[in-house]
Amino acid sequence: MTKRRLPKPDELKQILRPKPIVLNPTDRRLANAHTIADLRMIARKRTPRAAFDYTDGAAELEDSLLRARQAFRRVEFHPNVLRGVSDVDTSREILGKTSALPFAFAPTGFTRMMQHEGESAVARVAERNGIPVGLSTMATTSIEDLAAAAPGARKWFQLYVWRDHGAGEDLMNRAWENGFDTLMLTVDTPVAGARLRDVRNGLTIPPALTLKTFLDGATHPAWWFNLLTTEPLTFASLNQFGGTVAELLNKLFDPTLDYDDLDWVRRTWPGKLVVKGVQNVEDARDVVKHGADAVLLSNHGGRQLDRAPTPLELLPAVLDELQGGAEVWIDTGILSGGDIVAAIARGADAVLVGRAFLYGLMAGGERGVQRCVDILRTEMVRTMQLLGVRTLKDLTPSHATLR
Repeated sequence: MTKRRLPKPDELKQILRPKPIVLNPTDRRLANAHTIADLRMIARKRTPRAAFDYTDGAAELEDSLLRARQAFRRVEFHPNVLRGVSDVDTSREILGKTSALPFAFAPTGFTRMMQHEGESAVARVAERNGIPVGLSTMATTSIEDLAAAAPGARKWFQLYVWRDHGAGEDLMNRAWENGFDTLMLTVDTPVAGARLRDVRNGLTIPPALTLKTFLDGATHPAWWFNLLTTEPLTFASLNQFGGTVAELLNKLFDPTLDYDDLDWVRRTWPGKLVVKGVQNVEDARDVVKHGADAVLLSNHGGRQLDRAPTPLELLPAVLDELQGGAEVWIDTGILSGGDIVAAIARGADAVLVGRAFLYGLMAGGERGVQRCVDILRTEMVRTMQLLGVRTLKDLTPSHATLR
């Protein structure tokens, strides 16, 4: 028979430790986010459906995005033991400059539509954490304003070549004059992909206050208040805009884009050049011949051609073809520090993350983006320690195979 007794006061004191009360609601929300998936759940609750789906969705059946995520789920790690991993170095040289982490914030369009702090908040986080940040042609913050918001950040500019080369040349000149050292030329957008969530949600730029969006807005009053009481949504590259996303993009994209345009960009841009949107070995080889310093294997986050190649699976063949002639980066489907470690182990020089930090932005503005970086860094360090590696250079394809 169990003998009972009353607990002593000092014993109760050890177990009765209530959590500190966090008064700030943003801090309280973010404290409960331990993964990027957690940030996504918070973002979904705080953002109107049309804006959230613009970030979360992809083209047509969304198979390209699904397959990219499934590829990372197929990774099997092979750890080494007894390696002494108390100190882990996550730094990486990317196009000649050291980044504290082997990833950059991808250029994303319409960012202030997701959350009013927008690209400037993202750039400030990049500056604090020593990682690059990309600014899109379709950004809602100008080149000059981003440079002022984060003067110490390493800044890259993403360019869509327009039918009017003069407009593109002006953007390149402005970017170079404001300290952007790398140009990312996107080449997988001759026309806009069929992003069906946007069509079904009736998404327009800027958002229109229809009956449907009004009812949705009634459950997201803070989002609408911030949209209406901050600077109107404007774009770095457009003086006139309006209509659906597809209509807007098709006005901008040039379906006649070819290697002559790439040669023109290479002649015009004095800094590093990355070609973004390469999806086969032959194109990777050819863009390097035409002057690319890095190739970004990307299916545009699954937002252009559905059932396109998966970057992680394409990576080994491209590395074999280029043999170190240019850096090779990948994006799409990266939602954890483990995904980043896997990509580096399989040979990528760097990765770009997009949706992950946008979920953080929607969940908590600048603090949410910082939470995204904290999560990815923590997961990276833990994964490296469990794999028995101290630096990213120690990672090899034998550490991460595909089941």
